[in-house]
Amino acid sequence: MKLFAKVLAMGAVGAVLTAFLWTDKFDSGSLKGARVLVTGASTGIGEQMAYHYARFGAQIVITARREHVLQQATEKCASLGAQMVLYIAADMAHPSDPHRVVKFAVDKLGRNKLMELLSLAFVFAGGLDYLVLNHIGSSPFAIWDGDVEHTRWLMQVNFLSYLQMTAAALPSLEHSRGSAIVVSSLLGKMSSPFAGPYAATKFALSGFFGSLRHELSMRNSNVTISMCFLGLIDTQSAMEKIRGYTNMTAHPASEAALHIIKAGATQQWETFYPWTLYPLISTRDMIPFVWDFIIWNIYRY
Repeated sequence: MKLFAKVLAMGAVGAVLTAFLWTDKFDSGSLKGARVLVTGASTGIGEQMAYHYARFGAQIVITARREHVLQQATEKCASLGAQMVLYIAADMAHPSDPHRVVKFAVDKLGRNKLMELLSLAFVFAGGLDYLVLNHIGSSPFAIWDGDVEHTRWLMQVNFLSYLQMTAAALPSLEHSRGSAIVVSSLLGKMSSPFAGPYAATKFALSGFFGSLRHELSMRNSNVTISMCFLGLIDTQSAMEKIRGYTNMTAHPASEAALHIIKAGATQQWETFYPWTLYPLISTRDMIPFVWDFIIWNIYRY
C-alpha cells in the first residue's frame, strides 16, 4: 500500500498543479450563432447541453427518439434565447437514421426566413460548426448474462452510429473549421463490473476517435476531435441503475454539460469531468492490481 500511496500522491499533485495552472479560455460569445447538432438531447446531459447552447445564442438541432419530449426541449431552448432551434426524432439503432439526422442539420442550420424565401431562386447551403455525439442505448447495470445480441445492438447505437454521423458531418465541419465532440465515460478508460457491453462501446470510441484525431492532424485538417470522459453523473437513468450497487458521489448533469461545451469550444483534445478523474487515470496502468482491489470494494453484489 506504500507504493499505492506514493503513486496516488504523485498523480494528485500533478492534477492539482494542472488545475492551478490551467486558465479558462472559453468565450461564450464564440457560440453566438454557432450551428450545433446535439444527439441524445431529450434528457440528461444532452438536454442540459441544449439549454446551455441556447443561452449562448446558438442555432441548434436536437435529436432523440421521443418526439414529444423533443418538442418540450425545443420550446425551452427557444425561451432561453436560441437563435434557432429545430428537432428531428430518430432512432440510432436504425442504420439510415444517423445520416438522415446530419443531413437535416446541415441543410437547415444557418438559414433564416429571408434565405428560405430566396432559396426559391437559388440553392442556399447550410452548415455545421459542432457535432455533439452524446446519445446512448439503454443497457442493464448487471452481471453479463451472455446476451451477445444486446451487445451487438448497443454497438450500433453507442459506437457505429457515432462513426456514421461523423462521416456524414466531416465535409461540413471541414468547411467551417468545426469540431466533433464525443461524450464518453470513465468506463472508456477503465473497466468496472456490471457494465461490460456499455464499457465495450466506450472503449471502442476511445480507439476509433483517437486514431481519427491523429489522421486529421497528419493531413492538416480543419476539424478538431474533442473526447470528453465523464464520471458518475446524476441523471435519472444513471441513479436508477446504480441504486443498491454503490454509494459513489454523482456530479451535476448541468455542470458536466457546460464542461463538455467548453472543451469543444476551446478545441481540447481530451478532457475529464470531474477533475478528480485525472489522478485516477494517471495511475491506472502503474498500479492496476491496487485499482482492481479498490473497484471490487466500491461495488456491492
